[in-house]
Amino acid sequence: MRNVKKKHLPEKICPVCKRPFGWRKKWAKNWENVIYCSEKCRRTKSEKIING
Repeated sequence: MRNVKKKHLPEKICPVCKRPFGWRKKWAKNWENVIYCSEKCRRTKSEKIING
């Protein structure tokens, strides 16, 4: 992802908060496996599903 403008970075939608989040350098090696935008959303995933 070198020399790529910020506006051209890939994005995904978080299944918990339904907000878009962009690619980060720390996720470069496993971008395909990144599902949640934050640690908070990852921790509350089951609560959101159960409580709807």
